[in-house]
Amino acid sequence: MIGDVVGRPGRKAVKTLLPGLRREHDLDLVIANGENASGGFGINFKNAQELYDSGVDVITSGNHIWDQRDIIEHLDSDMPILRPLNYPADTPGRGYLVFNDVLVINLIGRLFVGTYDCPFRGVDRVLDEMNGKANAIIVDLHAEATSEKEAMGWYLDGRVSVVAGTHTHVPTADTRILPKGTAFVSDLGMVGALDSIIGAEPEAVLERFLTQTPRRLKVAESGPMRFNSVLIELDDSSGKASCIQRLDMKIE
Repeated sequence: MIGDVVGRPGRKAVKTLLPGLRREHDLDLVIANGENASGGFGINFKNAQELYDSGVDVITSGNHIWDQRDIIEHLDSDMPILRPLNYPADTPGRGYLVFNDVLVINLIGRLFVGTYDCPFRGVDRVLDEMNGKANAIIVDLHAEATSEKEAMGWYLDGRVSVVAGTHTHVPTADTRILPKGTAFVSDLGMVGALDSIIGAEPEAVLERFLTQTPRRLKVAESGPMRFNSVLIELDDSSGKASCIQRLDMKIE
């Protein structure tokens, strides 16, 4: 599972590293959060296809999924891209899919993020509906608060294979397998410029903090790149996790 891919540098890092990682680790499934892949705000069709061509199998998203209008018509197609499940029911797209017998669910949190439907009750409905229809279940919770992510991990422990957080662009050091067999990490991190503030050029971000005035953020393009991800092993028969470890790399 790959953290939030930010802009052109993030896409380039995925293209550079992922093919080798797929061969080295004999990966069965690669999931990447792509909601910042186009200029830091949303993902368009062309950039989604670029991630697929680089070896990503499923793209998850979050609060920026609507920022690039041309992707919306593809959200109801066969393209393996998700918007958060707990948007209203008539919103375009879907919040879960089955890819090679793995159920992938995309949720969005509510603390400090927005007024969405309840992610806990939403995931309950999907698990009831899809009971027995997948060998493994992976959840991307796009959320700000660590407490909300940890709560989801404990809520779903033993019911899903993985709960991984995205959104903050900051990789966390809390990878673990919960008592009933669910792999957990609060945040995967991001793929993008290392010399940045969560992927953006520092100057505009600093001006926002110092003056409290709006400034358009621009993706940081120069310098080394970081690639944040986790590598997870699941038991084929039970769907429970046997190992989760950080897989973080740097490109000069």
